[in-house]
Amino acid sequence: MRHSETRQLFEQTFEFPTEHETVVEQLGDVELTSPVGDVVTIRSILERTNEASYESADGLYTTLLGGLEDGFIGRKYYDDRGGTAMDSDTFGPETESF
Repeated sequence: MRHSETRQLFEQTFEFPTEHETVVEQLGDVELTSPVGDVVTIRSILERTNEASYESADGLYTTLLGGLEDGFIGRKYYDDRGGTAMDSDTFGPETESF
């Protein structure tokens, strides 16, 4: 399952607020696959948090996103508009702004 599909899963599965242990018990074995092929379970992500309960599907989804590894977010510092913030040549003193 893609991580972007979990918010809907949370809405369909739980009535909120819900306890952390309930989420892990019911959906902990659901596997999430990153764009690069890495696989993790919801349990492995949520076990790294200090949350005791979740007030909404959005809150649970936000917690899940915060625990995802780099392989789930794509290329770091990628900007399809040309250059990157890390590219020192792009923002040198000779760069003009109009």
